[in-house]
Amino acid sequence: MVVIIMGVSGSGKTTIGKLLAARLRCGYSDADEFHPEANIEKMSRGVALGDADREPWLRAMRAAIETVLAGGRTHVFSCSALRQRYRDALARPGEDVVFVHLDVSYETVMRRLARRRGHFFDPALARSQFQALEVPRRGIVVDAERTPEEIVDRIAASLAQGDARAAQ
Repeated sequence: MVVIIMGVSGSGKTTIGKLLAARLRCGYSDADEFHPEANIEKMSRGVALGDADREPWLRAMRAAIETVLAGGRTHVFSCSALRQRYRDALARPGEDVVFVHLDVSYETVMRRLARRRGHFFDPALARSQFQALEVPRRGIVVDAERTPEEIVDRIAASLAQGDARAAQ
C-alpha cells in the first residue's frame, strides 16, 4: 500500500508523513527529494512552478511509487499533489494507493510558514497553492488544525477500516 499525504505547503505533510510511517512501520519519502535542482531554485526565489517544471518531478515520484507497489511494501509519501491531474500522474485506478488530504486554513499555514526555518519554499507562494488546490473527490480528508497525534490516529483508523482505497 502507498499512502500519499497531500496538501498545501505548511499543512503538515512532512510531520504527518513521518509520524504515520513510524506508526505503520514502513518507509517514508518526501516529494522534495524528487525535485530537480532547478525547481528548488525557482521556488526559493518565490517563482511558482508550471506544469512543465512538474513533469520530471511527477515522473520520478511515479517511478518510486511503482517500485514500492511492485515490491508489495507499504510506504508513505508526502507530496502537495494539489491538482487532480498530478494525482492521476502518481496513481492509477485500481492500485493500492490512498491520498490523504490535510485540510488547513490559509491563516494557519501562514503562521506555520513564518516559524519554518531552513526550507526553500517561499511563503509568498502559499496563496497560489490554495488557488491551485483541487480537493480530491476520493481519499481521506483530515482536519490538519488538530494535533499531529490526532491526525495520525484519524488516518490510521481510516486505513484500518479500508476507507478511501482509491487512486483518484
